[in-house]
Amino acid sequence: MKTTRSVLAVAGIAMAIAGGAQAGDGYYEVTVTNLTKGQIFSPIVAASHNAQFNLYTLGEPASAALAAVAQDADYSGITALLQASSDVNGMAMGSGVILPGHSDTVMLPAMEKSDRISLAAMLVTTNDAFIGLAGAMARAESMTNALVPALDAGSEANSESCMHIPGPPCGHAFMAPDMAAEGFIHVHNGIHGVGDLDASDYDWRNPVAKISVKHITK
Repeated sequence: MKTTRSVLAVAGIAMAIAGGAQAGDGYYEVTVTNLTKGQIFSPIVAASHNAQFNLYTLGEPASAALAAVAQDADYSGITALLQASSDVNGMAMGSGVILPGHSDTVMLPAMEKSDRISLAAMLVTTNDAFIGLAGAMARAESMTNALVPALDAGSEANSESCMHIPGPPCGHAFMAPDMAAEGFIHVHNGIHGVGDLDASDYDWRNPVAKISVKHITK
């Protein structure tokens, strides 16, 4: 399994956020592995933060910032959200897309009072599927090799039409179907071949990703 490691220096990817005067406690090494056979993941966006920050909640509507990632791999809103929050200590972007069977790793600052991690990345040949963590305890044993399902942002109907999908073989970003979406975040039920996508190529069985977090002390 090939692993692509972010080439950015820690100082470049772990941005100091307002109020981040806590003593440092090393770094979190966060690795995401794509377990699917036919879905590409967009680059990871990840953050370390305290318990007050919440990226999303299952059963609740997705924020506009998260929906933009899930629908079009658009990170402008989510990076602005992370940068603006005093509860976020640092953020990182992955080095590129993650192909099936491949991994990518980012580094985040570990702080004494902020030991939670959130992240998101799109399954690019879908309407609004994504992988995510929302406030996972970074130092919990369960984060050694956490297996996560694909989530549906509930912000765009699952038309499976190439007119509404940014990833290959489609390439149509920022186009949404004129259909009502579910309206809340939930576990995605996969690709069913109702539109232009062949389920044998682009469907999956959960889990779709393995996420590992390692605490590296100074």
